[in-house]
Amino acid sequence: MISEESRATARKAQKIYELQLQQQMERDHAGRYVCIEPISGSHFIGETFDDAVNAAIDAFPDRLTHTLRVGQAAALHLGVLVQ
Repeated sequence: MISEESRATARKAQKIYELQLQQQMERDHAGRYVCIEPISGSHFIGETFDDAVNAAIDAFPDRLTHTLRVGQAAALHLGVLVQ
């Protein structure tokens, strides 16, 4: 189960993305990952999920972050594609 703190972090990061980053990110970084630290508003772009997350951890090792895939509904898709 996801903690309320994690949910709040995700909501705040999503709001930052929508209001401040989305337009520029989708124009310049489509398909990449952006990890947002919502207390500072800092964001970290990576070619991979790990690149973005590790950059955020390096900068803010004790803070929760939220990662999005630019231009996608979800950062990761889990499961099997049945055709």
